[in-house]
Amino acid sequence: MSESNPLLRRVYALNGDREETRRVYGEWAPAYEQDTVDGMGYVAPELVARELAGLVEPEAHVLDAGCGTGLAGAHLKSLGFEQIDGIDLSNGMLELARSKQAYSKLREADLTSRLDIPDNSYDAAISVGVFTSGHVKPSALEELARVTRPGAPIVVTVHENVWEREAYPDQLEKMEAEGLVHVRAVKEAPYHKKEGYSCQLCILEAR
Repeated sequence: MSESNPLLRRVYALNGDREETRRVYGEWAPAYEQDTVDGMGYVAPELVARELAGLVEPEAHVLDAGCGTGLAGAHLKSLGFEQIDGIDLSNGMLELARSKQAYSKLREADLTSRLDIPDNSYDAAISVGVFTSGHVKPSALEELARVTRPGAPIVVTVHENVWEREAYPDQLEKMEAEGLVHVRAVKEAPYHKKEGYSCQLCILEAR
């Protein structure tokens, strides 16, 4: 997908403004999967789903944070997962996720704020494509740790463009020092294959 696409330019230019992010993704929703999966070779949702499947049983209650159109949820469903809750900022994206019939619950939520979810609610959490330019800050990882049970795996992608620039290694070190997570592994993985982008695949364990 060419960066001359006006919606993609707007996505890359997002600066954390919640309403602008909601508008951009709402407008992009109908073409999102064609643009990202077909056009960009977006493989991260499948990789994250497979990574999680190696860490917990399919009976686990999973949170898909920033679920978008439900790509990761659909992959989890294909791997036998049946208890998946999804949250996203964009209702347009959530409507498409709903059509996947992979989720037990879907609702709007803002990862730049405290989530309306009790502590220790989930057996696992994933977040794919959220930790990238202009979306959420590294500190949002703390919310994922809060809402997962002690010992629960958290699998997230961090786009290569923001990994060092927004100090994700420092954030993970801080969270580990504060006893919020144990960092099991951080490894480079494909993200947008056709565009040559990679991500850091972070496998954490809530404390």
